[in-house]
Amino acid sequence: MTTVAAIDCGTHSIRLLIADIGKSDGGQPVLNDLARRMEVVRLGQDVDKTGELNPQAIERTLAVLREYWAQASELGASKVRMVATSATRDASNKEVFVKGVREIIGVAPEVIDGKEEASLSFTGSVWAHADLASPKLVVDIGGGSTELSFGNNEGGLEKSVSLNMGCVRVTERFFQAQQDLAQPILPVCTSHAKEYIDSLLDEAEKTIDFSLVKTLMGTGGSITTVTALALGLDEYDPDQIDGAAVSVEEGSEIANWLRTRSRAERLTHSAIHPGRIDVIAAGALVWERIVERVASRSGITRFYASEHDILDGIALSMA
Repeated sequence: MTTVAAIDCGTHSIRLLIADIGKSDGGQPVLNDLARRMEVVRLGQDVDKTGELNPQAIERTLAVLREYWAQASELGASKVRMVATSATRDASNKEVFVKGVREIIGVAPEVIDGKEEASLSFTGSVWAHADLASPKLVVDIGGGSTELSFGNNEGGLEKSVSLNMGCVRVTERFFQAQQDLAQPILPVCTSHAKEYIDSLLDEAEKTIDFSLVKTLMGTGGSITTVTALALGLDEYDPDQIDGAAVSVEEGSEIANWLRTRSRAERLTHSAIHPGRIDVIAAGALVWERIVERVASRSGITRFYASEHDILDGIALSMA
């Protein structure tokens, strides 16, 4: 059995999975989790505006990475793979961050493109939820981008697109610059954001036929948080969220609730991670527009949340 460390560094958060990799009786890889962690570091702070990684954001991220590496070493990880996604892809000074990572874990992070990100997310989600009907559309909403992956259990990933509409990017572009984030989102800001999101979904439909979708599955903190609220959880509970089904109507109600509440009101709900308070309304809006678009084309009436995602895909790639 091999112990591996998978690290996913996105625009909003950096996450760690340490797992033992074994094999099932059928020869398929099996993951046994030893540790899962997530810290909000906002590596992508202002990247959409400046085109560069903020020095303070780099140091925040590297500080958490040092903790992760210490834990991975303690648990005996013999293999490590770290991927960096949207914010690092877009930054002109990414080499500063890459150098810092190499000094800590001994290897450089893989700055993967949207297609590879989508493939890893699809693999991780489908591996954990093979019982749900195919074809599947797996949606991973990150801080800077959103990946849509279409395929099935047997043939794997068939088509994918990466769209520049993550929860941080939409917040900074449409909400943060136009209003005080402590207040409910202004309707005019929501309207402009919807137009932007919908235009990107128009492009996505040129690649993926939403009418073929049998199961819509979402990963990432924006989607799992919406699911936690729809389930009425007082605390965020991954075990209850993973695989949970939420109706299209319930998802829209939660998204609307998040837009029409102040920051203080959102803070009172302990199922929302404090680091997501300022960006969850944007993430929920992105998810709402995707769910409603897919539902209108395919006739699905619910979506599923997955706590298994790109991290699991990264770990499985080391099997």
